[in-house]
Amino acid sequence: MRGWLLLVILVGPVSAVAADSLPQPLSLEQALALVDAEHPALLEARAEEAMAEARLQEIQSDDDLSVLLEGRLQYLEPAELSNFQETNDSRAQLRVDKRLYDFGYTSAREGSAEEALEAARWRGLDARQRQHLTVMKAFFDVLLADLEYTRDNEAVAIAYVRLDKLRDRHRLGQVSDLELLEKETLYEKVLSRRTASAARQRETRMRLALALNRPGELPAELLMPPAPDMSEPLPEVDELYSLVLRHNPSLEALRHRMAAASQTLQAAARRYGPVLRGEMLASYYNRETRSTSPFSAALVLEMPLYSGGRDDAETARARAELLDSQARKSRMELELRQQVLDLWLEQEKLRRREAELAVREEYRDLYLDRSRTLYELERTSDLGDAMVQTSAVKLEQARIRFQWLLNRERLRALSGELLNGSPEQGKNG
Repeated sequence: MRGWLLLVILVGPVSAVAADSLPQPLSLEQALALVDAEHPALLEARAEEAMAEARLQEIQSDDDLSVLLEGRLQYLEPAELSNFQETNDSRAQLRVDKRLYDFGYTSAREGSAEEALEAARWRGLDARQRQHLTVMKAFFDVLLADLEYTRDNEAVAIAYVRLDKLRDRHRLGQVSDLELLEKETLYEKVLSRRTASAARQRETRMRLALALNRPGELPAELLMPPAPDMSEPLPEVDELYSLVLRHNPSLEALRHRMAAASQTLQAAARRYGPVLRGEMLASYYNRETRSTSPFSAALVLEMPLYSGGRDDAETARARAELLDSQARKSRMELELRQQVLDLWLEQEKLRRREAELAVREEYRDLYLDRSRTLYELERTSDLGDAMVQTSAVKLEQARIRFQWLLNRERLRALSGELLNGSPEQGKNG
């Protein structure tokens, strides 16, 4: 198709806008490769993952070996009956402390933090996929805006020529004031539509620049992507259901959130349980008495006897978090099924619509050739209308093809395959 092989030429207010650091012309593949990891939407996902990782490190360090060196300079006024009348009671102590066993409390907390980190990583993949789709849609919107401008610009040119001829006839008294005003109204209408199309050209370019995190670089020229093969068969909808429900990043994140909530519930049940600690103390005393000792070591078992209502409150909160995660997962599974079905059905509709437009495009091309021939023979011709109709068909074709491509990528994103190639790679992505 000739229209799919042409560069989109900017007209009007966007022609002066140049983006020197962007490839010229910019292809879809280049735009997707330029997705900026520093985009705020992606930075938020990275920050969430970093916080989850820091939380895991914090919990893992809770039962690390604790070593404390304490020095004390102290003056003491001894009792009159004391056998130790030294007034310098300074000392130095080295204390080593380690939690040896807490009956599963720390391991449950670590398990919860690990699952929370995995959930954050899956949400990060989902954020990257969403940004990929955002750039893709913004790219297509620019191309559609340019095609709309082409159609409307042709309509303005035709309306102006007809109005100009009508004005000549009006001056000769061949056309009434009412008929002239009617044509002038029509001209102003198509002129307003072209002005709106020109504004949309700039608006869509700004959106693309923002999606690429380059707000100061509006892309000037974009390459039309090749027409997709819309005849390729789609997987059965049940097959898509199965794939998406197994590997959807948001659903995987919820599964890990459920696992984290389950581990948190176990930790809450052990929060006020027994703890076994090991302690060693090496001391130097400037004033030694019968009760001072240079070294001691001990195994300490702490057995909480009463925690008030704190135990029940923490358990209830953890159980509520688990129930919330389960409810969210169930709701998301239903929503994903609906999304898959909607996209699958829309692809079939777009396929049928594209076949219809292919026939119409062939008809319009032949009609345009005939109109051009009649025009060249100086016979009555509707060449202008034929050109506008041809541009309108190409615009509708582009809209359908772009939507088909977007839907295909959205289906891949739902199954976690958009950026990783296979859903299994998403876990560490």
